[in-house]
Amino acid sequence: MFILYALVAGIVLGFLRGGSLLGLGRIQFHWAPLVLIGFLTQVVLFSDAVAARVGDAGPPLYVASTVLVGVAVLRNLRLPGIALIATGALSNMAAILANGGFMPAAPGALASLGKGAPTVYSNSSVVAQPALELLTDRFALPAGLPFANVFSVGDVLLGVGVVILIVAAMAPAPHRPIPDGTSVV
Repeated sequence: MFILYALVAGIVLGFLRGGSLLGLGRIQFHWAPLVLIGFLTQVVLFSDAVAARVGDAGPPLYVASTVLVGVAVLRNLRLPGIALIATGALSNMAAILANGGFMPAAPGALASLGKGAPTVYSNSSVVAQPALELLTDRFALPAGLPFANVFSVGDVLLGVGVVILIVAAMAPAPHRPIPDGTSVV
């Protein structure tokens, strides 16, 4: 849910810089259906009904759905902020792959939110000695925030990239001078 805060921050900053939401519609994001398929797969995979039954198929399905999103992200590296999004995603994927298809979550970070180890399949897991520990979910949003959850350095990079993409897309069109000295938007 960390990404929701990045979306809101990007929109607020975009408005503060004189931008418009209409700019978001002008983003030419190639292969967007891969992102939708990947995210929808994860929404279904982590729903209570499916998570309780998925068993050993969970980690490969999670990795495969994340790879779909990653392929689309890489296809769009030319967009502002996408390089940071790709770096954050790669960071998260490295931690997930190094830990058997799960993103380890620090017990202290979970505890600060009043949460414990998941009891059904989840993308997060508590691991005694996680591989690539610096890249795992080690931090927690304040417990009082809506959708408060644990997050990683990769999530921060993803979030900053999303903010940059939104602010850049919302930016007002540059003024172009015309021969009589006035400008056109």
